[in-house]
Amino acid sequence: MATKFHIVIHLLVYVMTVVVMVAAELQRFQHPVKADGSLRFLAIGDWGRRGLYNQSNVAYQMGNVGNKMDVDFIVSTGDNFYDSGLVDEHDPTFYDSFTNVYTAPSLQKQWYSVLGNHDYRGNALAQLSPTLRQRDDKWFCMRSFILHAGNVELFFVDTTPFQDKYFTETDHQYDWRGVLPREEYMSRLLKDVDLALKESSSKWKIVVGHHTIFSAGHHGNTQELVDKLLPILLENEVNLYINGHDHCLQHISHSNSQLQFLTSGGGSKAWKGDINPWNLDEMKFYYDGQGFIAAEITENDIYVSFYDIFGNILHKWRSGSGDMTYI
Repeated sequence: MATKFHIVIHLLVYVMTVVVMVAAELQRFQHPVKADGSLRFLAIGDWGRRGLYNQSNVAYQMGNVGNKMDVDFIVSTGDNFYDSGLVDEHDPTFYDSFTNVYTAPSLQKQWYSVLGNHDYRGNALAQLSPTLRQRDDKWFCMRSFILHAGNVELFFVDTTPFQDKYFTETDHQYDWRGVLPREEYMSRLLKDVDLALKESSSKWKIVVGHHTIFSAGHHGNTQELVDKLLPILLENEVNLYINGHDHCLQHISHSNSQLQFLTSGGGSKAWKGDINPWNLDEMKFYYDGQGFIAAEITENDIYVSFYDIFGNILHKWRSGSGDMTYI
């Protein structure tokens, strides 16, 4: 009996371990690309303010650019709803700041979103709920996931739990359901991202997170990500890291790798004049106003353009030559 009992226990432990391992893996999703294999998308962050602070103006220009490019989807880098996320799945803020703002036909594509720190100040689970997709089917938000599109893979990473200060400050409350115990959550996520990047056979690898890794803006560098996430990105030869958090548009290159850091946090309220000194060899572009990023990825190149609220291209970059063109 004792032997059978131990066998049963071992089997239960094994099954539980397998379930945990499967649950820990990042979910993968597919998005179709153009007939020629190219992919086009817009990236916007820090936007949800009921159309205020030029959010509606940014949305209008996104619609124009999205139409000209025939974009496949939109990437949201987080802080989707200010000031404190959503109250629940039926919060009218969802319509007021999302559905009723991004009305252009070209923007009625899938929006792939991550959570920002302001989203965690509300009901974080509400933004992850399938109920929101029923209210507006272009909405898609998860903590972390992988999106495969042709020869491109985008790895969306939940960066908010990495910042120590959110667990010690007393000015705000955060919804940590599904995150605690924190160290276990971060360790598993980093392992999953590392493994997924290593297993990826895609030519172009893009990581999306809310928080900056490097930034000359108000928030500056996120040291926890510099220490924990950046080594994984460098080791696995990631091409782009796209983030929000700092309310600006920004392009920083990495001095010892191909990795480019793109900030698209100009979806609404911007921080004029809030910039810190940076190595000019690495700082390719900084704009302290509102706007968004447009990207086109082909078999051999990545093309990135930064737009302002008037539809002007402020900065362009192409991966093939590394040329920087200012307009």
